Amino acid sequence: MRVYRQTIEDFGLYPGMELSQERLENLRESAGAYSAKMRAVRIVSASSVSRKTLEQRLIQKGESAQQAKEAVEWMEDLRLLDDRQTAAQIVSRCISKGYGKSRAKQVLYEKQIPKDLWDEVLEDYPDQIDYILKFLHSKLPEGADERQTKRAIDALMRRGHSYGAVRRALERMGAEADEFLEDEYG
Repeated sequence: MRVYRQTIEDFGLYPGMELSQERLENLRESAGAYSAKMRAVRIVSASSVSRKTLEQRLIQKGESAQQAKEAVEWMEDLRLLDDRQTAAQIVSRCISKGYGKSRAKQVLYEKQIPKDLWDEVLEDYPDQIDYILKFLHSKLPEGADERQTKRAIDALMRRGHSYGAVRRALERMGAEADEFLEDEYG
């Protein structure tokens, strides 16, 4: 059995100490609970995770469902785990990567952020037209053909940008792609 220093101190353990069956069970329970808490700290310190994801990861790592739940509650009590803050960090990363709003929603879903937080964190999502223009300028040489244009548009749509935003950016560039856009995406 692996025990942390805190558990050794809490139980006053020393080499050669005899434990009753009841005290041994208490020690196992305490060691398991402390192990779940320490594992939760390591997971949260490595990356931003939601409450639900942390609980699932603790269970996958071998912690009991009850110990995982208690460790998550302990992390929340210490204010080390906050789904709202995690959602805001995710959205901030999406913005910095130039993702569109729909891609940000997909990431929130993948990270198991509760849907009731989505509207709040996406409320001030900026218009990504500048990013789209920069991307199009880098991918479309002057006189680009339909194939190159389609590839650039598809790449932007995979990054979560709306058809309307891409079209506005193309119009700003002066690209005469109206017929092409209507045929392909209309």
